[in-house]
Amino acid sequence: MNRKVYDKLIFELSHEGRRGARIPDNGIILRQAALPSELLREAPLSLPEVDEPTAVRHYNNMSTNNFGVDTGFYPLGSCTMKYNPKINEEMASHRCFARLHPFTPAAACQGALRLYWTLQKALCEIGGMAEFTLNPFAGAHGELTGLMTIRAYHASRGDFDRRRKVIVPDSAHGTNPASAAVCGLEVVEVKSRPDGTVDIDALAPLLDDSVAAMMLTNPNTLGIFESNIPQIAEMVHACGGLMYYDGANLNPMLGVARPGDMGFDVMHINLHKTFSTPHGGGGPGSGPVGVRAGMEQFLPNPRVVYNDSDHSFSVEYEPEALGSISATLGNFAVQARALSYILTMGSDGLMQVGPLATLNATYIKEALKDLYLLPIDGLTKHEFVFDGLADKSTGITTLNIAKRLLDMGYHAPTIYFPLLFHESLMIEPTETESRETLDAFIDAMRTIAREAAEDPETVRSAPHLTPVTHPDDTAAAINPIVTFS
Repeated sequence: MNRKVYDKLIFELSHEGRRGARIPDNGIILRQAALPSELLREAPLSLPEVDEPTAVRHYNNMSTNNFGVDTGFYPLGSCTMKYNPKINEEMASHRCFARLHPFTPAAACQGALRLYWTLQKALCEIGGMAEFTLNPFAGAHGELTGLMTIRAYHASRGDFDRRRKVIVPDSAHGTNPASAAVCGLEVVEVKSRPDGTVDIDALAPLLDDSVAAMMLTNPNTLGIFESNIPQIAEMVHACGGLMYYDGANLNPMLGVARPGDMGFDVMHINLHKTFSTPHGGGGPGSGPVGVRAGMEQFLPNPRVVYNDSDHSFSVEYEPEALGSISATLGNFAVQARALSYILTMGSDGLMQVGPLATLNATYIKEALKDLYLLPIDGLTKHEFVFDGLADKSTGITTLNIAKRLLDMGYHAPTIYFPLLFHESLMIEPTETESRETLDAFIDAMRTIAREAAEDPETVRSAPHLTPVTHPDDTAAAINPIVTFS
């Protein structure tokens, strides 16, 4: 097959007059809609003209250029790109769920409401929370919803006017300060210690009656478990603030610890990370938000409630709630996938997720730390961060390494994040990868390190085997081509 033909744009394959279908004249005259002249195009719409086989082959071949967790190893740090079991897809696409209208009356969709309620209760048990809402559409949406819940809590106590500060570690995900800012809160950064954990001495002066909350991820972005969480929670609570748990790194916590038991008051969970629902591509996602006892009434409307009297489920609205943050009850098909995963794994299976994710990450870290610079050489959990190659004399950057990995059939890890190190290379293998996959990735990383020393130009000019080879990243960012012409 001449692959080069199918690397072209569909417009480049176009030939005037070529059609993929012939529509016979059926005698019906279609009149042009009476649109105002200023809304009409002056020239005909320029669309590609191709036959059906060309169109089908083009889009199918283009689709094979996409990289996903179904096609290869995806060690994207901080994002938990774990395999999505196909039983999840089968359950979500079941005709009784897939054909359900979002506004079906509660009496006619008891099964779907039971699924929703069951997932709520499962997440409460997993997170150590009193109640969950599944309404948010994504992790960042969940963050915003969680902060809005905190804001509503303080407003109900009459002290929100002065409690406007949200404390965020310097290693936090970028969505943390962004969500706080969107919520109308002031972001205050707290520094990390040399071991990568929150500096309690730097935190103490920031705590006063202006603090609304502190946002933390645990394990943190460096993959290090914040062992001082109980002390931090006590300090924040003592000044009247709340603790918010960013659930991005909940995956290694399964079977090990629960945020609610550590003193967190509010949390969100990324179903696409911990619970194996599809990740990326702009959605659909789901970012459920949980709260401790005493804050349930502030979660958004509507909510699914179980009625003990007749064992039915209803959709209800709480007068003290935030209002609605999504059109209905969130992305139901994503929730169906997550519950399918939880029920398939069972409690015994979920208890193994965290330890196995930690084992896989530690295995890779220990196998590569002689060639890649490990800035914090301590115990890490599900992910870890290298600061580029240990041998800086080669001039090979983290970006070069990431692009060379594409030639070897791997999606690159997260690069240049967190911002604590100049050449950050953040690797998270997840528990779903086999030892053979890990060994092959380790071999690829060691090969790149050897090439960097012996043939640096090969690494510097990579990738060589992708459909688009070594684009100018700076030019693409400064002068993007966003049209077909």
